[in-house]
Amino acid sequence: MREVTTVMNWEIEAPNVVTEARFRVLVESGYNAEILCQEAAHKKGPSYYGVWIMRAVSDDRVEKLLVTARTRTTHNDIKIREFKTITGVVSFLVGIGFTHADVPLEEGQRTSHKLKPEDDKSS
Repeated sequence: MREVTTVMNWEIEAPNVVTEARFRVLVESGYNAEILCQEAAHKKGPSYYGVWIMRAVSDDRVEKLLVTARTRTTHNDIKIREFKTITGVVSFLVGIGFTHADVPLEEGQRTSHKLKPEDDKSS
């Protein structure tokens, strides 16, 4: 019996989602990093918790939702990348090259960040 391997073309089969690596490339090429608050932030100990998701949004409003990388343990399911702490959101943005972070705190709010050439430490 022969095993058949199928390769998914993300641009055709899942055009509105991207993994972290592609998200980074899009933001570095001029897309906005949009943070959406899905669950209002609340203080627990010294940290703030909630649920935030991110999208890469072009100037002409093409949106790409950040998802987790697909792995064997998730059975190759696509899952929206959720950030559960403000520290996680800020760490992710700093990792891309942002020098500041404006994080929405109430459910339904969103903020947008555009990487400026002087922010991009990767070049």
